[in-house]
Amino acid sequence: MNMTRSTPRIALLLTAAMAAMASAAEQPNLIILFADDLGYGELSCQGNPEIPTPHIDSIANHGVRFTAGYVAGPNCSPSRAGLLTGRIPTRFGYEFNPIGAVNEQPGIGLPAAEVTIAETLQNAGYTTGLIGKWHQGGTADFHPFRHGFDEFFGFMHEGHYFVPPPYQGVTTMLRRKTLPGGMTGRWVGKKGLIYTDHMGGNEPDYDADNPITRGGQPVVETEYLTDALTREAVDFIDRHDDKPFFLYLAYNAVHSPLQGAKAYMEKFSHIEDLHRRIFAAMLANLDDSVGAVMKQLRQSGLEENTIVFFLSDNGGPTRELTSSNLPLRGSKGTMYEGGLRVPFMVQWKATIPPGQVYAKPVSSFDIYATAAANSVGVAAPNQIEGVDLIPFLTGKDDGIPHETLFWRQGDKAALRHGNWKLVRMGERKAPGDARWELYDLTKDLSEQTNLAESHRERLAELVELWERMNGEMSPPLF
Repeated sequence: MNMTRSTPRIALLLTAAMAAMASAAEQPNLIILFADDLGYGELSCQGNPEIPTPHIDSIANHGVRFTAGYVAGPNCSPSRAGLLTGRIPTRFGYEFNPIGAVNEQPGIGLPAAEVTIAETLQNAGYTTGLIGKWHQGGTADFHPFRHGFDEFFGFMHEGHYFVPPPYQGVTTMLRRKTLPGGMTGRWVGKKGLIYTDHMGGNEPDYDADNPITRGGQPVVETEYLTDALTREAVDFIDRHDDKPFFLYLAYNAVHSPLQGAKAYMEKFSHIEDLHRRIFAAMLANLDDSVGAVMKQLRQSGLEENTIVFFLSDNGGPTRELTSSNLPLRGSKGTMYEGGLRVPFMVQWKATIPPGQVYAKPVSSFDIYATAAANSVGVAAPNQIEGVDLIPFLTGKDDGIPHETLFWRQGDKAALRHGNWKLVRMGERKAPGDARWELYDLTKDLSEQTNLAESHRERLAELVELWERMNGEMSPPLF
């Protein structure tokens, strides 16, 4: 070999390799850990000692816990649309929550014109994966592959059984309109199946035409679904730890149906209420799954340069799951804080100082903006409404990330402006009958004292602001 000729070529290759490595280091990985229907007050770090959640808590301990973290809607699908697009979903007509067979109707889904965070990162060289729940349209037109995801393992509709019939290895509690023998309350079988009539109807048909799929093909999954999603996430990180990646891990825990795996049911055998015990089993299983994902990050040497967000899609449905949103009022489906304010945290060890508690309002929109602003080569769409959170979390910006946040879902509506909260939950009987409520969140976080009558000027100011923003929104797509 002629070393004189080859040396410059080797040097050039080394220079190119080093430049590529430097570029990769400037493209942090992004993981969104998205819980389903997890109440604001359920995690240990949120003040609940009953169900230990050390692995989820560790994200807050190594980064920031937001005490005023909001989502785009009070239920699953609009919230996800806002997270993925970084925009108020009502702007593009994504207002309501499709369930059951509605998921498969033509035109029901995230519009193709909306540019998702997956598309933006994919166009910047990221490998993108969705594992878990999609709920942005159940037909081919709205498949995750058509919204920027390279890989998909999960299901398309709003829910899925963790273990299908015959429910082996789990304790299962299902809603029923009528119990065996005409009983009322709760029927407890001898073989791990429990029926409850407390919700007044039957368990939704989650698995109807809603298979677990890999890519576009149905697969038979034998593991408890939370464990299966974790297995796939760990594998995704392991296979792609040599390149920048975006992993959207959308768990369906702790969404119904209520199914607790045997080992976790035994762990919480001291909880007398069987309903609550199943919920505890599901949440602890989720926490261990988050621990497995974080362990793989460490084993791959990626923990320092990976931005990890954890949040829930909306508040917990307390009556359905026993989930707590304390000290907040309301639950999933409402415009009170308990429906819109969620457990929310982030860590980025290379950049964010650990152990912070941040009290100013932040939004799920900010995940898109933060990822785009802190990665070389990422050009986010101008229309996204989030902000880069990093300057606020490193002390470079002492301002407020969001002065105003807007929500609408039919006749239900809300606005947070500064520390004031405007809420409308009742149906309007006539155009002038708004039924607005007004709360001062600095003094009344639980929204117990309606100030609409005593602070009429403030009420009029916020109603005018809501109406002005409402004029910018689109009519519902479905």
